[in-house]
Amino acid sequence: MDPITNMVTASSPEQAPDVQGFILHHMADGRYTAPAGLPFPLPAWLSHHGLMVVLSAALLVVLLWMCCRRRSEIPHGAYNLMEFYVKFIRDHIAIPHLGEKDGCALASLFCSFFIFILTMNLVGLVPCFYAATSNVNVTGALAAVTFIFMVFGAIYKQGLVGFVRGFVPHGVPWPVLVILVPIEMLGLVIKSGALMVRLFANMLAGHLVIFSLLGLVVTFGLWALPAVPLALFVYFLEIFVAFLQAYIFTLLSAIFIGQRLSPEH
Repeated sequence: MDPITNMVTASSPEQAPDVQGFILHHMADGRYTAPAGLPFPLPAWLSHHGLMVVLSAALLVVLLWMCCRRRSEIPHGAYNLMEFYVKFIRDHIAIPHLGEKDGCALASLFCSFFIFILTMNLVGLVPCFYAATSNVNVTGALAAVTFIFMVFGAIYKQGLVGFVRGFVPHGVPWPVLVILVPIEMLGLVIKSGALMVRLFANMLAGHLVIFSLLGLVVTFGLWALPAVPLALFVYFLEIFVAFLQAYIFTLLSAIFIGQRLSPEH
């Protein structure tokens, strides 16, 4: 039997359970096992996705320190890029949907949303790393921050009575309000849930597609080699999706918070 035939027949559908186990191991959130010789102990509660969240946050702290350690009156280099980024989020996302005062006050929140989600998305694309945003608990925590600003931010600005009045549209007959007001209140949870599921599902689906395509090569050998370029294409598409989903989450958060802070608009 020639070498090519050996490579083709080396894999078989019997290896499909192994491929499935590898995919589930990489996508599911399990306890992180520290490599031997690590100079510091890791907490028992740390999981794969939790480690990616901590790693992304630490990476952002380092990058922020590197950008700001050489501040000058005339921005240049990485600091200039960071200033452009903050102005873009403030002028094109925060202010248009929350107004001048609230937009400037909450611009830092939306800047944090975008860069933190983007970092977690990109870290998840590094081989042997895990996508934290493919975990519904991570995206749920991010959506919960938006929910808190939608509720308590509106109560802080308008008071409890004003917050409740924001669910009552003007000029609507009271029989319709009996149905409409509970739906409007339920909309708070639905909007936050949509943020959570949108980010989680998009990142999870992209990684599953990549691993499934590569798993075809393991299962069927050289006959499935055409799946490798396709997996590579999906990988580069996921880089675009990483930016897109970070932007969409930030934009929708600004829209949802703005609707509650200024319900009259």
